[in-house]
Amino acid sequence: PDYLIGRDILIYEINSPQDQEKIIELSREVPVLVRTRDWHIIPLENLVSRSDNILVEASDSDSALLALGVLEKGVRGIILEGNDPIWVGKMVGRLKSTTDKIPLVPFVVEEVRPLGLGHRVCLDTCNVLENGQGILVGNSSKGLFLVHAETIPGPYASPRPFRVNAGAVHSYALCPMQKTGYLMELCSGAEVLICDYEGKSMTAIVGRSKIEKRPLIKITASCQEASYSVILQNAETIRLVAPGGDPISVAELIKGDQVLGTIMGQGRHFGHKVDEWILEV
Repeated sequence: PDYLIGRDILIYEINSPQDQEKIIELSREVPVLVRTRDWHIIPLENLVSRSDNILVEASDSDSALLALGVLEKGVRGIILEGNDPIWVGKMVGRLKSTTDKIPLVPFVVEEVRPLGLGHRVCLDTCNVLENGQGILVGNSSKGLFLVHAETIPGPYASPRPFRVNAGAVHSYALCPMQKTGYLMELCSGAEVLICDYEGKSMTAIVGRSKIEKRPLIKITASCQEASYSVILQNAETIRLVAPGGDPISVAELIKGDQVLGTIMGQGRHFGHKVDEWILEV
């Protein structure tokens, strides 16, 4: 086999099933940068299932994200192939954004006000979500609320652990790389950031977006002497997240309750942060 021994890693190209066994053996002593020819995903799955010391090369974000998602735990690391420092910087930012920790803070509820009918968005993701997880959504990109996934069973509604009933169509939702997207525009195949009550995040793929007309409710809450708001469907199954991770139904919210959110600080232009004066009310 064709391999080179360097100071820090070993490079090994897979040409046969037997090469996999050699890579496993070598990876017990040194990280192995694996190169494949015809089959790419299955050899990596075989290696990652047996070793935590596998590296791969990537020249685009799709192949890098694929390697990082192999068997969920992914390869140990990615070697970026590229001579453009701007491209490399964007790639690093894109890859880091898949595991960013979001700084969550408690918002104190000031007002809960029922509204009339409006269009709201359910985002059905390609992921099974857990208690304490949801999507960060808000009327203003400067302050977003953690809207809980539909993981809670009830007497009149079955759980839908892949779904977040995320809010009114105009709302901002947090996406990878600290971008925001309008809920109306997050259609099948789009990416959205899933966050848990501790701020740990992951990227989820939207499988389906459901837009329907429903009664709405507006929650206004304060943090650091500023007020933020979110408009959600007015129903018992729609929940925000209290500090500590417990879901709290919008039907039970009262003034003084605390819910989790994040403060983004800057305004947005086509989802990107922009350092200019913007007023959203």
